[in-house]
Amino acid sequence: MTAVDVLESRTPPLRTGPSGHAIPSEAASPDLATRVEATAAVALANAATVDRDGCFPEDAIASARAERLMGIMVPGEFGGEGASIAEVADVCYRLGQTCASTAMIYAMHQTKVACLVRHGSGDPWHQRLLRRIASEQLLLASSTTEGKGGGNVRSSAAAIQRDGSTISLERSATVISYGAYADGVVTTARRSEDAEASDQVLVAFLKEDYTLEPQVSWDTLGMRGTCSAGFMLKATGEPSQILPVPYEKIHVQTMTPVAHLLWASVWTGIAAAAVERARLFVRKAARHANGQLPPGASRVTELTASLMKLRSLMDSALRRFEQAADDERALASVDFQTAINLVKVEASEQAVAIVLTALRTCGLAGYRNDGDFTIGRYLRDVLSSPIMINNDRIMSNVGTSALMVGIPDSLHS
Repeated sequence: MTAVDVLESRTPPLRTGPSGHAIPSEAASPDLATRVEATAAVALANAATVDRDGCFPEDAIASARAERLMGIMVPGEFGGEGASIAEVADVCYRLGQTCASTAMIYAMHQTKVACLVRHGSGDPWHQRLLRRIASEQLLLASSTTEGKGGGNVRSSAAAIQRDGSTISLERSATVISYGAYADGVVTTARRSEDAEASDQVLVAFLKEDYTLEPQVSWDTLGMRGTCSAGFMLKATGEPSQILPVPYEKIHVQTMTPVAHLLWASVWTGIAAAAVERARLFVRKAARHANGQLPPGASRVTELTASLMKLRSLMDSALRRFEQAADDERALASVDFQTAINLVKVEASEQAVAIVLTALRTCGLAGYRNDGDFTIGRYLRDVLSSPIMINNDRIMSNVGTSALMVGIPDSLHS
């Protein structure tokens, strides 16, 4: 029996929502950890195929829908579970240990949901969308990368066009991760034709609102299953689909901290999986050599310490965000914004270093792609981390602000 068979055997009867997605009965819903493990098993079973073929992790995302993981951050009043950022980060971490593409898709989706929850839950149109996310387990894609602007998400070229009670947008999006497979897309845009590039809004379009014309393919070293191709996005809708809060605020209060924390949780999961594989390699090698340890065994302690350091970094960052989450001034402070950006940089660099050390621990067995101890997929996937919003760009942007952050007098934040 496959992992998918096991999942289907214990999943409640499904009903179908307006989007056509199957929706599980809410009766006797198992606890979150059990549901995450069910999806992690499906993700693991399909990870090699997703990576090899560069295909969307359809089975894993179907499992996440069936286990009602897509809407866990939606508040209870809209049919969700009101999960905390730490709980969502744990899901990303666990999925990152199994299939990085599945985990990153989940992380990006939840970042969009977080923006809707914090900045749209008081608005009727976005309330309805949140209810649909919870009931139909919709998958939201993100479109913040555009044309020559590259990774500068605080600058938009395409503008919202207004014609009476209708808005429209044509956007050359060089990357829309899993755009062809999503139920909707949340995108940045200039507020109007005469607005500055930095005067942006965030707008949600559902699948029936837009078309995608392929422009740039996705054939990459790793994270292949995110299917982050480029498209010309042509969308129409109504003004109420624009979030009522300027993107400048959304970016500072939610988009940046949540994205960085959830992405980093995925990378930490990849690193943890690589460490575990290195440990298994050393144990097996010692058993087959009458207890004599292989040359790379001395690195296991280094790996354990490095992973502990990375997990501690993430735990501290999550706590800090949760403490500041209801304080707009704290979120916008130079100190917090510098710290959250540096968390992204530090987590990505540490994760890469850990996976590389795991590769050296396993030696040729880790270098091979056809053995039980291959590190190849972990390495290729984690190498995306320093270039998802390039670390060099971040370090350049925070350089001046870092000079303004004082040295703490205490070890406690």
